Amino acid sequence: MGQDNDKFAGLSKEQLDAHWMAFTGNRQFKQDPRLIVAADGRYYTDARGRRIFDGLSGLWTCGIGHGRAEITEAISKQASQLDYSPSFQFGHPKAFELAHRITQWMPEGLNRVFFTGSGSESVETALKIARGYWRKKGMASKTRFIGREKGYHGVNFGGISVGGIGANRAIYGQGIEAGHLPHTMIADNQFSKGIPLNGAYLANELEDMIALYDASNIAAVIVEPLAGSAGVIPPPAGYLQQLRDICTKHNILLIFDEVITAFGRMGDKTGAAAFDVVPDIMTTAKQLTNGVIPMGAVISKQEIYDCFMQQGGPEYMLELPHGYTYSAHPVACAAGLASLDILENEQLPQRVKAMAPKFEEMLHSLKGSPHVTDIRNYGFAGALSLAAKDGQPALRPYLVAMAMWEKGFYVRYGGDTIQIGLPFTVEVSEIDSLINALAECLQEVA
Repeated sequence: MGQDNDKFAGLSKEQLDAHWMAFTGNRQFKQDPRLIVAADGRYYTDARGRRIFDGLSGLWTCGIGHGRAEITEAISKQASQLDYSPSFQFGHPKAFELAHRITQWMPEGLNRVFFTGSGSESVETALKIARGYWRKKGMASKTRFIGREKGYHGVNFGGISVGGIGANRAIYGQGIEAGHLPHTMIADNQFSKGIPLNGAYLANELEDMIALYDASNIAAVIVEPLAGSAGVIPPPAGYLQQLRDICTKHNILLIFDEVITAFGRMGDKTGAAAFDVVPDIMTTAKQLTNGVIPMGAVISKQEIYDCFMQQGGPEYMLELPHGYTYSAHPVACAAGLASLDILENEQLPQRVKAMAPKFEEMLHSLKGSPHVTDIRNYGFAGALSLAAKDGQPALRPYLVAMAMWEKGFYVRYGGDTIQIGLPFTVEVSEIDSLINALAECLQEVA
């Protein structure tokens, strides 16, 4: 079989057509598939047998690298011992072990863990907890949410409603009640390194929204500490603290969506820790199991949990009528415990923090490259904004990402951005190779 046919990995046209792929240009992909057949460490292998550097850690998920024997052994052992158990009205030991371990990664006060199957489910759960909390407290009018422009909170109806990426909302019609704060990607901060200095004043827009909707009608504000999927937008200095202060002042819950930022990527245990602001509820997923098994978790403050317990009726009744078939899945819990062990034992958040300045320096060396209109970074997350081509903002990032793939590098393209999420175990030489390849692709793509 020739090289051109090898990339189909033996799949027939009928097999390719059967799969309606997620967040993918299906028509283009099925003409020229990019098939991954293996992974090890920081590299994928494609169907042509080429090694591909994983420049996004999977989908911001696999920071500790692929094929870690510790995780493989843990999930194999768990599957042979207890492959599944019901998550409603019954439990298994590893669910409680993992919940407790997660609380040790949280800022002080976040200590009650509810398990989900994904980041989208975590957001949906957090929104329901927020509304339910206020009803339990006798404030049933507090139903509205406030998100932020450019925010990404998964793809369920609650998530796209509070999210602020228009393309993810446009074709689905009415969602839930939600207003949106302005995003913080402003001209004054172009080419900022790390935390931008300007823009804390944008948090004051929340006061205007509260004046419009009234705090008695607002359940929660939800933001990503660092916006990931919109193109790595770090918070301006002081911005998150102002949001925290305004929410506290007006008795509104603050939810941090840390599906991307929790468990090491920011050079700390969480984004909340990195930016020194504590929310009332945090959503997590992705790095929790190193992407090996789908899993998410919502972590809330004790007072929120206590409210449901105190208002739960007879002790045998459900305090929160919510959950998923795969909540606290035994194999996922085993993967989560093994992943957290590796992060701790190898001190990977500390490694990210130590290496982040080098990544910053190398990424910002692309300033002045063709088409680059902005560069942003924090921890092991970085992004380039690219000028539109032929009036199409998404076209040039797609072309650059495809050129990178041909050179042996996987990066994410989304909107007008190229996004990078380095593996936590990356070597400086690999960052150098990635950035050099990007520089070449920016020169080559018209």
